[in-house]
Amino acid sequence: MQTTQEGLKREVGVWGLSANIVNIMVGAGIFVLPAIIAETMGASGVLAYLFCGLLIGLVMLCFAEVGSKVTHSGGGYAYVETAFGAYPGFLVSIFSLMGSIFADAAVSNALVEILAMLFPIFKTPPLRIFILFLLFSGLAILNVIGVKQGIGLVKITTVAKLIPLLLLISFGWKDVQWVNLSWESEPTIQKLGEASLILFFAFMGGDAGLSIGGEIKNPQKTVPRAIFIGISGVLLLYILIQLVSQGILGNELPNQKEAPLAEAAEIVFGPVGYTLLFVGTGISMFGMVSGQILNIPRVIFRLSRDGVIPFSRLASIHHKFKTPYLAILLYSGLGFTLATIGGFRQLAVIAASSVLLVYFGVSLSVIGLRRKRDLDNGGFKIPFGYTVPILSAGIILFFLSNLTGFEIKGILTLIVVLTGIYFLGKVYRMWKKNKG
Repeated sequence: MQTTQEGLKREVGVWGLSANIVNIMVGAGIFVLPAIIAETMGASGVLAYLFCGLLIGLVMLCFAEVGSKVTHSGGGYAYVETAFGAYPGFLVSIFSLMGSIFADAAVSNALVEILAMLFPIFKTPPLRIFILFLLFSGLAILNVIGVKQGIGLVKITTVAKLIPLLLLISFGWKDVQWVNLSWESEPTIQKLGEASLILFFAFMGGDAGLSIGGEIKNPQKTVPRAIFIGISGVLLLYILIQLVSQGILGNELPNQKEAPLAEAAEIVFGPVGYTLLFVGTGISMFGMVSGQILNIPRVIFRLSRDGVIPFSRLASIHHKFKTPYLAILLYSGLGFTLATIGGFRQLAVIAASSVLLVYFGVSLSVIGLRRKRDLDNGGFKIPFGYTVPILSAGIILFFLSNLTGFEIKGILTLIVVLTGIYFLGKVYRMWKKNKG
């Protein structure tokens, strides 16, 4: 088995990486977002999916190129740091970690809420905390044992979450009223922007699947192939889900914000359909958290290895399992702590904006890495020159323009604070080095 210079094993192939990307992208959002998109755009909401799909497609092409050149762990951070240096890499790493940790806290809380709907005893605070502890500790132990085991669980949960969605798509067409799919009015650019920014939640996370770059077999070929399979599959799945739910529920779809797909499934299959989609939502949430605990610790591992964060032990590799076990345990512990506190859902837009900034950096890193001839390893290269990365960056800026003034100020303030932390840390390390 091939071992990298980081001490990690390359055990993840095309289908494992594809499942990893799909598992993280198909999270809890797609089970509720069709109602929100229908409220904003009506039957024309499918355009928002196409627009988000265009952005994600362009972004992931950028990831495919830089991921075939920079083949060590770290995902977006590794790509931006290699292209532009430590400071941009530091900003990207913090944005990426913020989006992931708060999303995990919200999704794990929602998972416990689903259990509480079935078994009200889980509403009691001690039992709620205990279930969260079992969730995070169990997934941490599994991923410490090995990336092969973590990917194995990802494959299982990916199939399990897709089954109810595919059943709804396959059998739901018999209950579709085609009049429900007719556009009542032409969508405006403003509505498209608003809907796309919200819908972006359902497309987030594909990049996290590439954080295990140091454990991917033949990354020059595996990364672009897995990205194409994953993104194409997710986009097609989302569009069909929106069309079926809109066609079945029509004007009632915006009123079913809690469980629109479960309501549609009840019409198609009866009460068993509601239960099937309800359980599917829970599996989807579990799969998303398991995928994050597999992927994001690799970013922490790389940050520690590069000295970006002052905790060198987080770059430790387990002597037996060859996994970044301390990074996995730390991330799981933070996720558990934030989940027990709760109340992070109001930060969802800021988290999504942070991810968009990561994507913006990766899009530009295509240009930066092409200028580094020493990284020309014959890997995947996007055609049409710089058109794709520039177009990707431009669409991201359009998405961000739909933020409120308060949200924009919050992001700018965060960047200023992080900049101060970074350069103060740099001065401190220089002082400590000179003193020593």
